[in-house]
Amino acid sequence: MSRANLDLVNGVYAAFAQGDVPAVLEAMHPEIIWNEAENFPYADRNPYIGPQAVLEGVFMRLGTEWNDWTLDVEEVLASGDQVVARGRYNATHGTTGKPISAQFVHVWWVKDHKLSRFQQYADTAQVLRAMDSM
Repeated sequence: MSRANLDLVNGVYAAFAQGDVPAVLEAMHPEIIWNEAENFPYADRNPYIGPQAVLEGVFMRLGTEWNDWTLDVEEVLASGDQVVARGRYNATHGTTGKPISAQFVHVWWVKDHKLSRFQQYADTAQVLRAMDSM
């Protein structure tokens, strides 16, 4: 099962890189539980329940507040129903013009061939500085 889960998560990152948000949402379990890192700007609505909540509370905010938000995924590892990815977020804040290259770790849980849970860990201080929140 680890290989199938690894392929699922890698497919989600590939879809996100292509801007295919519908494919990303389709990979999510209807009741996905999504948590942004503590103190991350979008953790204010944690936990997000369901793909629509993730779309509105995370993806739409990233798309409107940042320019060229990308994920440079450096490594993806799978074990059982969990998949862990590490890499960097790269973007420029739309209002301040400040760039980021912030480390992240994502932990995914897979259930019934769908992403059922997500936990983000990230360099929140760098993101907040770019937003002028610190």
